[in-house]
Amino acid sequence: MNETNNPLFSIPFLKSLFFVQNKWHQHGVLLHTLRVVYHILRAREFRFLAAGLLHDIGKPSCAFQKDEEDREFEEYSFTDHEERSYQIIKDWKFISSYTKELVRYHYLIRDIQKSKTEDFGRYERKKKIWDGLSEEFKKDVALFMSYDDLGKGKKRRN
Repeated sequence: MNETNNPLFSIPFLKSLFFVQNKWHQHGVLLHTLRVVYHILRAREFRFLAAGLLHDIGKPSCAFQKDEEDREFEEYSFTDHEERSYQIIKDWKFISSYTKELVRYHYLIRDIQKSKTEDFGRYERKKKIWDGLSEEFKKDVALFMSYDDLGKGKKRRN
């Protein structure tokens, strides 16, 4: 897991929360989250509502500039942000275990795709987790990821 732990009022925390994430996101984490929730409500997929609100809660605390491209464009990487988000909410009694697991695994499909070419050890670990999930939950993860993607907007530079 990424060991970055940005304080609440640090520049990476505040910039990623309010202004900029990376080439994949048009908005900061807060507006992205609200857009995800909007698409969930619009689709009437209420079982995803809490996960939509909480899925990126750990992102600003683990924002870091991974490489020259991040520094050049003043953007951030968020390695293992989903695990950080899960760690924040895992003991909250008013959140269902379903929601906690959806937050924890909402990026798993994309992580498997990326790590297959970038980090085979990570790929094997993430694939093992995926293989342990029920088929019904895998479908929910894939559907939730579609709302997460809708919340990103159109930004993507190559």
